[in-house]
Amino acid sequence: MEQHSKALLLSSSNCHGYSMLEFAKEEICDFLKKHDVQELIFIPYAQKGYDGYTKTIKNVIDPWGFSVSGLHTFNDPVEAIKTARAIFVGGGNTFLLLKTLYDNNLVSLIRERVCSGDLAYIGSSAGTNVATKSIHTTNDMPIIYPPSFDAISIVPFNINPHYIDKPENEKHKGETRDQRIGEYMEMPHAGTVLGLREGSILHVHGKSLILKGVAGAVLFKKQVTMQQFQ
Repeated sequence: MEQHSKALLLSSSNCHGYSMLEFAKEEICDFLKKHDVQELIFIPYAQKGYDGYTKTIKNVIDPWGFSVSGLHTFNDPVEAIKTARAIFVGGGNTFLLLKTLYDNNLVSLIRERVCSGDLAYIGSSAGTNVATKSIHTTNDMPIIYPPSFDAISIVPFNINPHYIDKPENEKHKGETRDQRIGEYMEMPHAGTVLGLREGSILHVHGKSLILKGVAGAVLFKKQVTMQQFQ
């Protein structure tokens, strides 16, 4: 199927030196205005306490000129997504988020509507993880198990949000992020991984990928030295 996806994939909602989503405000506003979106459905499934989480996001985005509603407030989440123009999938625990999306029969529906160009997608942290090929490269603990690690697949590779470079004088002797991603790359099912530093945003438009935001990224490929992108 030809790809007409429209998505903004954020490493996180918070970035040092900025208030919540402030580093991405211009990109989010331009993205929604470009696609003639005024009403945004927020999916709070990555955390418990849906009302409070939705209120936090609503208090940030509504003053920008948009109207945010939590998906949990709709009687039928499937019908809500079928008619939505744009969704924002928030961060939290990736395993919990993906399981709840599967439980509500939303994974395939979101994939189809985003890939057809009918639904604009914004994801942050866990919301970015589930937009990719699989959640194998999440940083989260498996506090609950989804029926599959296969995710929405808006992009055909994996992302590691909150990617951290190893400091030169690091005293901690535990595994680095590079080592953990390296372990994944040794698996037969592994493919490309994009490490998004805090404050970075991947803009997806069909097959076009543009790295934006206030930080760069690191690209991991099998048997290829990691590449830095600014």
